[in-house]
Amino acid sequence: MTRKSENCSNYYVAYGATLECDLDLSRYLMVGKTTRCNVRIAEKSPGIPCHYPEHTGIRSSSHGRQLALYSDTGPATPGSGQNWCFEVKDIARIFWVSKTEVIEYERGELCTEKLLAFWLIHIFLPIYFTLQGFYEFIHASAVEVAGDTVLFTGPSHGGKSTMTDYFLRQGHTLVSDDKVATFVKSGQYFALPSHPNHRPYRKFEDLGNRVIDFSPDPRLLRVFYALRVANPEADVTIEEITGHEKFAQILPGYLFDFPHMQEKRLRYLAGMVSAVPVFRVGVPWDLERLDDVHDAIAGHLKSIRVNS
Repeated sequence: MTRKSENCSNYYVAYGATLECDLDLSRYLMVGKTTRCNVRIAEKSPGIPCHYPEHTGIRSSSHGRQLALYSDTGPATPGSGQNWCFEVKDIARIFWVSKTEVIEYERGELCTEKLLAFWLIHIFLPIYFTLQGFYEFIHASAVEVAGDTVLFTGPSHGGKSTMTDYFLRQGHTLVSDDKVATFVKSGQYFALPSHPNHRPYRKFEDLGNRVIDFSPDPRLLRVFYALRVANPEADVTIEEITGHEKFAQILPGYLFDFPHMQEKRLRYLAGMVSAVPVFRVGVPWDLERLDDVHDAIAGHLKSIRVNS
């Protein structure tokens, strides 16, 4: 991956933020700037050590890699000026300080252009924005249908990517694939487009295919559609979920459950499901029936507009 000189930066848009970066990420991100926030990403200068946090807060694995999140005092004790490090074994270590907008990375011995881009854009930035308190992330896919932003939720292998791919092929706009950044303003909940890539297939460490119909602007979140697999011959059904069941339906998809953020995030989620309707969609498990599902959802959205 090409690195620019220290006096020359590239500007990209991801998750509603401007990324001022010394990497050429034009294959993966829109070039440009936003007014929401600015984050600077640069490779750690050789010979200048980063402060390496001593505490391992979280160890996990993803996409076949071992991951670790370190901090000075552990994730359960946050604060301004806290040193953090996110490590993808053999690929990269990424350093930052709480409440600052400067990120430094250090390449691992197996690091490549494609791998560094994937881990920075798809995995690290959502973690960073969550810990900074900028956004709350939902494991979902989001598209815009006739001006309305809808989120498809469901379990893994539950059809979210397939449904999103079909809607995109019908000419709808991609908002976000897999991870949806959300925020609240004046009692209204918004979804932020992530990056202009969609992965309709299962492959580790791959951002997917570049999407042309993509806009970086925040979108008012109109509705959740919780996908539920049905028999191939079944009718497409759409039923509203109410009461506590709405909360229970969306909670499993709430990403990055850091202990020190639980109380705040539960309040946020309760407010979100109170403000945004949730519907369960019975989806016949047959690719030949996707057109039926698309038409049912589009028609349902139209009826919501008429009645609101």
